[in-house]
Amino acid sequence: MENVVELQESEEQELYEHLKIIVDKGQSLLRIDKFLMVRVENASRNRIQNAIDAGNVLVNQKQIKSSYKVKPFDEISIVLPHPPRDTEVYPEDIPLDIIYEDSDLLVVNKSAGMVVHPGFNNYTGTLVNALAFHFEQLPQLPGNDGRPGLVHRIDKDTSGLLLISKNEKSITHLARQFFDHSITRRYIALVWGDIENDGTVTGYIGRSAKDRRVMDIYDDEEKGKWSVTHYKVLKRLGYVTLISCELETGRTHQIRAHMQHIGHPLFSDAMYGGDKILKGTTFNKYKQFVENCFELLPRQALHAQSLGFIHPTTKEYMYFESPLPDDFKAGLTKWENYIATS
Repeated sequence: MENVVELQESEEQELYEHLKIIVDKGQSLLRIDKFLMVRVENASRNRIQNAIDAGNVLVNQKQIKSSYKVKPFDEISIVLPHPPRDTEVYPEDIPLDIIYEDSDLLVVNKSAGMVVHPGFNNYTGTLVNALAFHFEQLPQLPGNDGRPGLVHRIDKDTSGLLLISKNEKSITHLARQFFDHSITRRYIALVWGDIENDGTVTGYIGRSAKDRRVMDIYDDEEKGKWSVTHYKVLKRLGYVTLISCELETGRTHQIRAHMQHIGHPLFSDAMYGGDKILKGTTFNKYKQFVENCFELLPRQALHAQSLGFIHPTTKEYMYFESPLPDDFKAGLTKWENYIATS
């Protein structure tokens, strides 16, 4: 009987997430469904409202309605079912831009807008769905269900190079190189502001307490994982700077969160505040120019340009580069022309 109880507890932990939130002292009155949408990861308004209707959201230990307005220091307790996870990968005939391929691995140039692997709200149309169509069987890492062949990933709206493993031996060797931080990864980014010197950003990166979709940088190791990004100035363009970033660690949204942390959000990065005019003049002509740049480059200005690693079989060092995609080039060229004629 004890074994049954333990199993039930384990299954419950798998199926549900238990959250507790203490509302900040400066919080203005806001409907609780809207408040929770930005504080809980993968929480649609419908999902939140269903939880409230079911009595799964308590404020100060009492059930409330969706119209309840949160106040400073409210204590909110939530029990939410995890979104369903579909670990079966369905093959789809999606074109792949393969830069290199052999019997152990391949290097893919991912376009912006393509999700890397199936997950919540993205079960089809991903890079992994395309890989499943092109190859009969790809290996998986332990705990990496639904992501065959992947030893790392880049964000949906980040373009550039991804390394894919084709067998167990390869994925083991490559995963070790990522773990040891011996793989070279260089990104190109356009950021707001005039960066004077090269530098390094460090800190413990973890989910924001205010918005679970984004990452914050903390001094406390209990709040996140250690992260290191080295950056170099490539070109100063007045109100923006073109930089290269080399990752010493590979955390979720690392470059995006690090650059925001030092006051230089990525250009056109809506999630980290870079989709607003953060530097420049008040002239309408300039405002229109920046809006035109946002239209040309409607996603974070981040491109995974180069990738270097030791081949798992030949033990040779391999290095690949990917040119800037058209949208990034168009936005960058517009800034270069603006500075040249100003």
